[in-house]
Amino acid sequence: MTMRKKMSLLPIACAVVLTTVLVDAGAQGAQKDLAAALTFHASFDNGTDADFALGDRRIYTATSYKSLEDAKAGLHNPQVTVLPAQGKYGSTLEFKAKNTNAIYFQAEKNVDYKPAGWNGTVSFWLSLNPNEELTGFSDPIQITDKDYNDAAMWVDFTNDKPRHFRLGVFGNLQAWNPNAVRGQTNPEFLRHIVAVTTPPFARGTWTHVAITFSGINSQPPGSASLYLNGRLQGSTQPITEPFTWDITKAKLRVGVNYVGLLDEVSVFNRALTDGEVQALYGLSKGLSELRR
Repeated sequence: MTMRKKMSLLPIACAVVLTTVLVDAGAQGAQKDLAAALTFHASFDNGTDADFALGDRRIYTATSYKSLEDAKAGLHNPQVTVLPAQGKYGSTLEFKAKNTNAIYFQAEKNVDYKPAGWNGTVSFWLSLNPNEELTGFSDPIQITDKDYNDAAMWVDFTNDKPRHFRLGVFGNLQAWNPNAVRGQTNPEFLRHIVAVTTPPFARGTWTHVAITFSGINSQPPGSASLYLNGRLQGSTQPITEPFTWDITKAKLRVGVNYVGLLDEVSVFNRALTDGEVQALYGLSKGLSELRR
């Protein structure tokens, strides 16, 4: 190759190097933005307590959510254990049989709840065969200080087969259902739901779930969105009613009536963008990458 040809290739080579550097810098910047928004992360790689938390890192167990006075720090259900090296990344929490205990983390500071202008994201991974392993309704994640339909946010698998996967975000019960209409076909109930009729869950396969929400307790009212494997599945209608917690009583409930694997539970203090949800889904080593 002549000297002239070599010199003509130099600008191209420099451009490739510069582009690579900029892409890497952009990815690092995006990860820093995600890390700055993180308020809670439980990988289950180092036991049952959270790896990172702005509040209490410990997991708790009680007989039920109606008997929280007997709650103890730690995991005290022999059917729920850490399964080494079988998670999406590292170890995972395994629910071997239907969990009827209350197993939870404290929400205070771990969930950046605000009585006005509340925004956030909840992210986690699931592996199960819903139609074969579950009995009745099952909520892998549920966040509330009261009940599933009263100032609550959750995802669930429905009772009927084939099981649908749903996001539910409900403000104060008295505000959205003042007439105490029963049943889940109530139009006011359905307004708070995003349903996926053919979800991709399967045993031996990991599915990423993300819930983003913004403008809760705001005017104009906000809404919440459900993502599976980085793709938007739908959004709720505007959540017009107040969403009131006693934050000292609010819980990040895990594995309500659940059977299967649960990994990488995390909470952020803002609604992540579509691109950021896709970035979470694409992390090669999980959220530990964000905290290096």
